[in-house]
Amino acid sequence: MTKDSISLSARDRLAGLFDGGEFTELDAYAKVRDNLSGVITAYGYVDSNPVYAFAQDISVNDGALTKVQADKISKIYDMAAKTGLPVVGVYDSFGADLNDGISAMTSYGELILKASNLSGVVPQISVIAGTCAGASAILAVSADFVVMSKKAELFITPNTEVKDLAQNASQNGTASLIAEDDSDAIEKAKEILLKLPQNNLSPVPMFEYDEPDGALTDDAEGIVNAVCDAGSVIELSKDFGKACYTALASIGGATVGICSTNKTSDKLTSSDCSKLARFVRTCDAYAIPIITFVDTEGFDNSECANKSGAVLQMSKLASAYAEATTIKISVVIGKAYGPAFLTIAGKGSNADLVFATDNSVISALEPLAAVEFLSHDKLKGTDDLTKSREALVKEYIEKEASAYVAAEKMCVDGVISNGEIRQTLINAIEIMAGKRVSRLPKKHSNSPF
Repeated sequence: MTKDSISLSARDRLAGLFDGGEFTELDAYAKVRDNLSGVITAYGYVDSNPVYAFAQDISVNDGALTKVQADKISKIYDMAAKTGLPVVGVYDSFGADLNDGISAMTSYGELILKASNLSGVVPQISVIAGTCAGASAILAVSADFVVMSKKAELFITPNTEVKDLAQNASQNGTASLIAEDDSDAIEKAKEILLKLPQNNLSPVPMFEYDEPDGALTDDAEGIVNAVCDAGSVIELSKDFGKACYTALASIGGATVGICSTNKTSDKLTSSDCSKLARFVRTCDAYAIPIITFVDTEGFDNSECANKSGAVLQMSKLASAYAEATTIKISVVIGKAYGPAFLTIAGKGSNADLVFATDNSVISALEPLAAVEFLSHDKLKGTDDLTKSREALVKEYIEKEASAYVAAEKMCVDGVISNGEIRQTLINAIEIMAGKRVSRLPKKHSNSPF
């Protein structure tokens, strides 16, 4: 076979990634015994921005990773580190070449080390286009975002009990997006890439934009579509942590990360906390402003009681917000109770600016619980307990838990109407653009991640 016929599938995938299908291939003639290396490494332009990429070729020895293939990919990582450019990896391989034995496994270790060293320095996106097995799966999932084709497979060891591996990866938070096929996966990876800066020292991208065309509704999607630039929203991790919503978007032409806690009316679970924490850390790595819409009754108490890991995930979320030094703006658009308000909208460590809509409720306790605790004596002897309790809850909200009371106590920076949210955010992002934060010198935090 010729080099072109061997690498056709991989070449098509890279052609779909790069502008005009054009790219510069590196080490094209590198061989393993009598075959080519089983991977194409290249650089080119995506929407006129330089990007490095590699694509494994399943038609060459099942895409098995050898030391030669690893060396080619390693070179891509090295060049990305020198030049500060993103890396897109297209995976289609059954794992290490057993003929290379321990050398192949050692090569995987070196690649994982280089990907880890680049993490938070340049964006990394993995496209799972076919099979991604064994150590390849570990390498692929170490990227900032994982885009997976519906027909692709991602596993360490085969699991016959899981029938739909792509859907499983989406539900457990491994895959950021699920695509119809490998071509669609490449397109989705490009959409994410265009929202990201070239590296952790570059400014966030700016775009020409159209005003939002969505009507403001109470759910997360409606709020985001009514506030963000038209057509700019990319929801991520849709099937994981279903009570919350995360997305890359733009507001006033500037890339932002969106976190919203009211995709459903459910309280936040451990999966929601894990999803939000991971997204906040990713945005912070590239100085992408984080916009948080708060409307939640808090954390799921049943999980706190029944799952030992729930509190740990909540602590991860609090640490992610506290540690982030990027711009953090929170808008309370409904309910904000107790530790949940403190974690994602608390003044100081967890938000630079906090706004609340005029109909929001901010309380240390759920209002009904507060009434039972603070005003229980007033319920004694009442003829209609339900009606009396409702009246006391209404009074508590008006006197102790309204947005205006929170503003009086300087827990929020301003009270706004729904129609003012977008312009308030545009102004806040602009005024915070020069934000600088210095942390205590240390190797890294030891938060529970």
